[in-house]
Amino acid sequence: MFKNILLPTDGSGSSNKAVATAASLAHSLGARLLLLHVRSPIEIPHHVEGGAASNLGGKVLLQEIEDEERGLLDAAAEIAAGEGTKAETAFVADFSTFEAIIRTAAEQRCDLIVMASHGRRGISGLLLGSETQKVLAHSTIPVLIVR
Repeated sequence: MFKNILLPTDGSGSSNKAVATAASLAHSLGARLLLLHVRSPIEIPHHVEGGAASNLGGKVLLQEIEDEERGLLDAAAEIAAGEGTKAETAFVADFSTFEAIIRTAAEQRCDLIVMASHGRRGISGLLLGSETQKVLAHSTIPVLIVR
């Protein structure tokens, strides 16, 4: 059935629940699981002069961001391992999270995308938008939503 599963994660509780679900599914199907984190492609961090970030060099701050992302993906991989699945990890930089998710899924020949629903409703959901909704609207690959 499904052989290559992509799970985008942001490290939230909802995402971690989706990781466990996707890992369990991948384990039962003998499928490959790819955990993805998408970040904004900042080259020089934006900060206010005199703020805490202004005391750090750009390279130091970018290294801290990369370390945080690596930690987020390592934590997701541990959740997957707890479900019996050895997951691969990747992070990409893109201004459009949903486009990066869809593009990565296509490039990696994924046949299923598993995503968390953060449950934003009403004005919050309308104003903040939903990367999950955007992936659902634009992906030709099946999408499984975990609540």
